[in-house]
Amino acid sequence: MHTLKRYIELLEQSLVIFRLSLLSGNLRNEISKGQKIYFNDSGIRNAIIRNFSSLSIRNDVGALWENICISERFKYNSNQGQSVNTYFWRSYFSREVDYIEEKDGLITAFEFKYSPKKHAQLPNIFRQAYPDAIYKVVNTNNYIHESFS
Repeated sequence: MHTLKRYIELLEQSLVIFRLSLLSGNLRNEISKGQKIYFNDSGIRNAIIRNFSSLSIRNDVGALWENICISERFKYNSNQGQSVNTYFWRSYFSREVDYIEEKDGLITAFEFKYSPKKHAQLPNIFRQAYPDAIYKVVNTNNYIHESFS
């Protein structure tokens, strides 16, 4: 495990990957520890898993889309000179919010769905804990508008 942690640290220091931590308001239903790892370059991700197949036949298109969207949000915020705290959220009941930005006390929650046909709702537990949060569902039809507005 020590070797794996060291590899992850090296990849993060070389800007190949970045981590998101869990948002936790110390609520009873929230998981309070954990991280997700994303790649700054999806090509490196694809090379590591040896999958350059067309999106139409991939079984990881949702994870790939999520990685791309989150990576682009990081780049956008950096280019705009915006300092935001970034997280994801998960409950003990396996409900999740893909990506969260917190700036000046305002929380914006993002759900990334590759297919515009897939319906997404903010988990009720999250909505109750963070009632003022803005919620955006980003898909291939509204990517530019929802990701960069």
